[in-house]
Amino acid sequence: MKNHLQRREFIKLSGMGLAAMTVPVSVFGNSVPLDYVDRGFDPRINKKLAEVALNAATKAGASYADVRIGRYRNQYVFTREDRVQNLVNTESFGAGIRVIANGTWGFAATNEVTDDGIAKAAQQAVMIAKANARLQDEPVELVPVKGHGDVEWKTPIERNAFEVPVKEKVDLLLSANAAAMENGANFVNSALFQVNEKKYFASTEGSYINQDIHRIWPTFTVTSIDPKGGKFKSRQALSAPMGMGYEYMIPKAEDKLAGPEGTGLTLYRNSYDIKEDATNAAKQAKAMLSAKSVTPGKYAMVLEPNHLGLTIHESVGHPLELDRVLGYEANYAGTSFATLDKWKTKDFNYGSNLVNLVADKTQQHSLGAVGYDDEGVATKEWHLVKDGILVNYQAIRDQAKIIDESESHGCCYADSWNSVQFQRMPNVSLEAGKEKYSVEQMISDVDKGIYIAGRGSYSIDQQRYNFQFGGTVFYEIKNGKIEGMLNDVAYQSNTQEFWNSCTKICDESDYRLFGSFFDGKGQPSQISAVSHGSSTTRFDDVNVINTARKI
Repeated sequence: MKNHLQRREFIKLSGMGLAAMTVPVSVFGNSVPLDYVDRGFDPRINKKLAEVALNAATKAGASYADVRIGRYRNQYVFTREDRVQNLVNTESFGAGIRVIANGTWGFAATNEVTDDGIAKAAQQAVMIAKANARLQDEPVELVPVKGHGDVEWKTPIERNAFEVPVKEKVDLLLSANAAAMENGANFVNSALFQVNEKKYFASTEGSYINQDIHRIWPTFTVTSIDPKGGKFKSRQALSAPMGMGYEYMIPKAEDKLAGPEGTGLTLYRNSYDIKEDATNAAKQAKAMLSAKSVTPGKYAMVLEPNHLGLTIHESVGHPLELDRVLGYEANYAGTSFATLDKWKTKDFNYGSNLVNLVADKTQQHSLGAVGYDDEGVATKEWHLVKDGILVNYQAIRDQAKIIDESESHGCCYADSWNSVQFQRMPNVSLEAGKEKYSVEQMISDVDKGIYIAGRGSYSIDQQRYNFQFGGTVFYEIKNGKIEGMLNDVAYQSNTQEFWNSCTKICDESDYRLFGSFFDGKGQPSQISAVSHGSSTTRFDDVNVINTARKI
């Protein structure tokens, strides 16, 4: 993953927002009257425009064509302590046309969403494909997909975040900041990210798909300082980005889970209490200032879902992208240790027999949930690792035959109308344990261990094999009980060794989502959003190092 929005990325985005302050609302690439975009996203108008594009592409010599008409809206709200730092609104509207001509892909995009503009883009895409065909030896082969006719899918939301007054959002963030300051924080930054993608897809295979997708992410960083000791400690939010509306920001008692006894943590599922989390963060950041530094060695690692999701993302999600396995990403993001020869043996132990890792674009409330991908393929769930064995990858229509699949997995995506769609990571999750087993039971079974909650810094090699992960908060486990906080913790392993050390997984009552709101891939780089679900999981005999800077 190229961008998790850690502290440095947060500061960078804040700076980008400051530059945009003089343009509260910017609309890019809009060649039709603005009220057309503002009226909504009329599938009847879009279908007529799509037909123009498809007919123009076919007439120019395309054997296949698809068109995506999209409106992409973003709103980012940034605050610090008792003030608003920035409010950024963007809106982008246009169309992208992808074709196959002479057995080769071509793509063009336009912000002139008119009959003439879209026909010209389709013709340009065909010309590009024909030019590319001179350099390509093997023709593109697509696995079949059923035409869906006129269909629609929407993120099931209760309250559209874009319809919530900005003042209400600012007041909520500032109240969380105040709660942190009142409980011992010296500094606090908070932000609320909201995304709405309206996309219309049509293809020469008979699909006309209208989708309305929503995502939201509240986050903060709380910092406490010890001026005498010259130290500071920070604690990030334990929120998860979600495929939901503003209802995620309205806390519900049934969505709160008490952290293990002795941690003071509150964990969240399908709604989030930012004020409560900020209060706890301030207390925990202050406690970190006096927490002891970890003693290096072998430990049982008890990993909470908001933490484990990042490890899943890096050591499972990325290495099992088929384009990475085939070397297509080598120049930018590396390759993968999980090569095709390992999959072909049908007995490669990716993890212990408890480990079942699934890819899923249908998971409720997840960032990756859609009805259809950007190739018009209906989304689904499939196993990547079954009972510890590597069984599949993530593949789209022009890749599926390579791994003997008769259909695409439905994981093609483009981050804008002017970006070409390509294989992107779906939600990748660890299945919950089958037997009733709680976090408290797991901790009581550990003699020497560390409990980690929340994401942190990480490092992983270009084949997604050797890695090191930190976290947000760390607690020592001794003789089945939490003994107190720890500092300077990171664990080291390699992907196969780590997942084979998995010995226990809590049941589905503890299952929660982690998410990445800004996952980068490709050249030119595109971002996507993806979730990773799991229950609290135990890994035995993992190597822990001390990350403290020694002077």
